[in-house]
Amino acid sequence: MDYIVFLISMSALIYGANFIIVESERIALHFDISPFVIGATLIAVGTSLPEMAASVAASSAGKSEMAVANVLGSVTFNISLVLGVIFLLAKELKPKRDLFKNDSAWSLFPLLVFFIMAYDGVIGRFEGFLFLLLMVGYLLFLSKDAKAIEEEVDLDLVKKEKFNWLKTSALLLVGFTLVIMGANYTIESASSIARGLGVSEWVISLILIAFGTSLPELVVSIVAAKKGNADMIVGNIIGSNVANFTIVLGSAAIVSPLSVDFSKYGFDILCAATASIMLVFITANKLYNKSAGIGLLVIIALMLHNSLKQFI
Repeated sequence: MDYIVFLISMSALIYGANFIIVESERIALHFDISPFVIGATLIAVGTSLPEMAASVAASSAGKSEMAVANVLGSVTFNISLVLGVIFLLAKELKPKRDLFKNDSAWSLFPLLVFFIMAYDGVIGRFEGFLFLLLMVGYLLFLSKDAKAIEEEVDLDLVKKEKFNWLKTSALLLVGFTLVIMGANYTIESASSIARGLGVSEWVISLILIAFGTSLPELVVSIVAAKKGNADMIVGNIIGSNVANFTIVLGSAAIVSPLSVDFSKYGFDILCAATASIMLVFITANKLYNKSAGIGLLVIIALMLHNSLKQFI
């Protein structure tokens, strides 16, 4: 029964987040808000909404390990699985933008800040506010590239139809309800699954919840790959990972301080760090190909192998 509840609640979480993203874009377009604002929020925040809801729910329930594992797992899945699959499936990816020069630092900077803040084993409320401040810095960075982001955002996600406040408000209400309830039931059912299997909640969050909340990034990247938009694929991953470390961890830490055990979960933290470093290496050498995809998938395979040893 726990598995059914988990699948239903995870689906509700993802669909609810999609409702919020689409209707928020609809409102922005109705009020003639800059496409840059829509693009920045979609790329940097929108697809990370499921992670934020799940981590905040875990933190409020006193399950800080689940909140941290969800973020680290999502970062690893976003880079290793999503980009790995895209690089293997796409015939050719040639970003127009110099991603190494303009964006790669944001793959490592939030990770470095995470190591500094979590060095003492705890990410407190003050550090949480600093993480949110870092997100403000990222949005200011994006504002310098407003034109590029306006070209990347896919406003086809919002149907060209007459704006209806009643319909939009209703869908937003449904979206927030699904996100809140989905996040709470996801955490509760995941905890029950962990107890039933005799494994840690960290492992369940690192694998099941992180994979589920990474699905929006995978969908957005596949759609972008079909359109040959390599810039949006890598940009979406970098933006989502920045949001994971800043908004997601920051919000969860503000709700309740988060404990981080480097000695116990060092390998999983190392996988997230290695994936981030590999992303910088790929952008520096423009290795948007199948060999890079295989290298990225090796990282996720190693993380899964290490975690699944608890089941054997």
